[in-house]
Amino acid sequence: MLEVKTLDKPDERRDFPRGHLEAVHLSGLDFAVATFEPGWRWSESVAPLAGTDSCQIHHNGYVVQGRLRIRMDDGAEQEVGPGDVFVCPPGHDAWVVGDEQVVAYDFAGAMARQYAKEEQR
Repeated sequence: MLEVKTLDKPDERRDFPRGHLEAVHLSGLDFAVATFEPGWRWSESVAPLAGTDSCQIHHNGYVVQGRLRIRMDDGAEQEVGPGDVFVCPPGHDAWVVGDEQVVAYDFAGAMARQYAKEEQR
C-alpha cells in the first residue's frame, strides 16, 4: 500500500516550553520534525512531561538548522549541527547551543509516538 502525507498537514502537533514537535504517522514509519528555540533544554522543557530524569527515547535524526549538544547519562557528549545524521540511544539530555533555532528530523518512530507526552516511561 502506497502512503503519502505532507508535513504541511501533520497528524499531530505537540507544544512544550521553547519548542514543538510535528508528526506524521504512516504504516511502518512515524516521522517527526522537532523545533527547539534558543534556551531549550530537554531536562527543563520536556522532563516534567516525561517524568524521567533523562530522555528515554531512541532518536535517528538529521539536523536541518542550528546546533544541538547531547550528553549521555554516562557523560559522553557530542554536538550536532546542519547536515549531521545521528543515532542517539535512550538516556540523554540535550540543549540548543547558541542563538539559532534548531530544526531536526527524527525517523525513529518512538519520538513521533511518545516524545513530550505525559509519563513516557
